[in-house]
Amino acid sequence: MMRAPLVVTAVLPAALQGRAEGLRRAHYPAERNQVPAHVTLLRALPPSLEAEARGLLASLAAEMPPVPATLAGVMDLGTGTALAIDSPAMLDLRALIAERFHGMLTLQDQGEPRLHVTVQNKVLRAEAKALQAALAVTFRAERFTFAGLAMHRWLGGPWED
Repeated sequence: MMRAPLVVTAVLPAALQGRAEGLRRAHYPAERNQVPAHVTLLRALPPSLEAEARGLLASLAAEMPPVPATLAGVMDLGTGTALAIDSPAMLDLRALIAERFHGMLTLQDQGEPRLHVTVQNKVLRAEAKALQAALAVTFRAERFTFAGLAMHRWLGGPWED
């Protein structure tokens, strides 16, 4: 467990978290749906950074103003579907965290992410396109404020806080 990589996420407000969880339960393949709906900021920090990362996240959370965002649209993931999130302020915060751990990031974590909440993944392309079309009919952009930051240990399926 101590060798498990660390995942840093932005925490959604409760109402949006609940809606995303509902979509995930309905559309994510059950055998793969092992973690809650989330917005990934960093996918795999080395476990040796846990104490430093927890300290940094606590410090940032204590001093940062609320981070605004917009639920911006339905995102095509190829074989899945996500809810796109627009938040320059969260991307700035994520860049600050990434800069702190520069040289320790995986290749995937070195690039700037497209913020989103995955609600469906690893399904047939036709199934993904059908869900995207259905969600697009009722989708409305929505402003919200992130509820904070979190860090989890990736255990190869579920994660541990």
